[in-house]
Amino acid sequence: MKKSHPPVTQPNILFFLPDQHRFDWTGANPVLGLRTPHLDALMARGMTFSKCYTPAPVCSPARACLATGRSYERCGVVSNFHNTPVDLPTQYHCLRDAGYEVCGVGKFDLHKPDRDWGLTGQNMLAEYGFTCGCDNEGKGDAITSYKGNNCQPRGPYMQYLKEQGLVDQHLAMYDNAADILGESLNFSAITELTEAAYCDNWIADNGKSFLRGFEANKPWYLTVNFTGPHDPYDVTAEMAEAWSNAEFPDPIQASGPTTEDVKRRRRYYAAMIENIDRHIGDLLAIVDQRGELDNTIVVFSSDHGEMLGDHDRWQKGTWHEGSTHIPLVIAGPGVVQGTSSSLVSLHDLAATFVEMAGADGITGNDHPNDARSLMPTIANPTTPHRAVVHSGLDHKNKPGWRMVRDDRFKLVHGWTGPINGKPHDGSPLLFDLDSDPNEGTNVISEQSAAAQRLQTELPASW
Repeated sequence: MKKSHPPVTQPNILFFLPDQHRFDWTGANPVLGLRTPHLDALMARGMTFSKCYTPAPVCSPARACLATGRSYERCGVVSNFHNTPVDLPTQYHCLRDAGYEVCGVGKFDLHKPDRDWGLTGQNMLAEYGFTCGCDNEGKGDAITSYKGNNCQPRGPYMQYLKEQGLVDQHLAMYDNAADILGESLNFSAITELTEAAYCDNWIADNGKSFLRGFEANKPWYLTVNFTGPHDPYDVTAEMAEAWSNAEFPDPIQASGPTTEDVKRRRRYYAAMIENIDRHIGDLLAIVDQRGELDNTIVVFSSDHGEMLGDHDRWQKGTWHEGSTHIPLVIAGPGVVQGTSSSLVSLHDLAATFVEMAGADGITGNDHPNDARSLMPTIANPTTPHRAVVHSGLDHKNKPGWRMVRDDRFKLVHGWTGPINGKPHDGSPLLFDLDSDPNEGTNVISEQSAAAQRLQTELPASW
């Protein structure tokens, strides 16, 4: 039976954060035919930000920026080989201090290099500001931590599989893929796990348990960090069957024909997205049963994108749109329905959540590239937010690349990876996203004034 509680002054915040969900793979894209009815409903009653970018297109740096509200240059996490510094204040500390129950389930990646979450997922939760939750292994980390610990779990998901007698079934999928310890997760597979044991389903069940147990009339924050649709592109047999006949557009700017393997990966990516959407509906139904839907802000985004074969690339780590451009939808009390084309960065959510909660700001976040609250734009979608957004990535302790874009142009510095199958020497690149959304033509010679203008927006070290 649906409960009825008087609303609390501070809104609840329900934050869905899938891993590696690119900006254009939603039900709002009619070309794809994705089935995301619950995300579609959020878009219909909330605000969609069409130009949201990650400050760094890999897991740990992006999530450190989100946690601390700091830019990539200042978050203390260069790559997936660094922990979010525990001496930096986080948005979670601010919400906790403002009286919130601060809960998270799924893949946090705030101390990824440790490969040790505790068998109940409690390691480091309090240090980062959470009051409860369950932090679990990502897809590859579950395997590497288990094998690196004499085939014993170091996190709650593998511990759960061990208790269920399902470890061997899970390992079998990875054992058929080459070089798992070298982070090669770029394969598709049908898991032998049961529906209940499939990781995103298990994460959602954890989220539902915590949500049902939150104290009435006390504000809560819950982040649900799904491991999908991150590679490997693994699905249950039921999920695979539901998309077995789907046809998607070919990858853009790809040099070769679209193989059956590429088609399968894209189908399974869609299947993971649909599965996550189902859990969004389930969790929102619980909020409704608690009588709190009218006082709950609901947010959907991702830490970074997924190339899906575009430009002959998979996964993330590049400046391309598929890697850096992410979805962002916000719905709930005080949010005007519509679409905002303002430039937004993922870490702006830190300042936004803190302001929503009426909490004190994150101390030390006074740099121009640190988080900026979206509250003015949420109230009026025509309100501009940022003139430019940044993204970048270094490699452990070696310089990498930096990107800055305004409403029209994207400037890239330091890229030495391939472009259209050919090596690049690191010289600046400029793309006109209005006329060339697929980033196929470098126009830096023709648009030197735009390049010079954006050059001044790069971090001082560049």
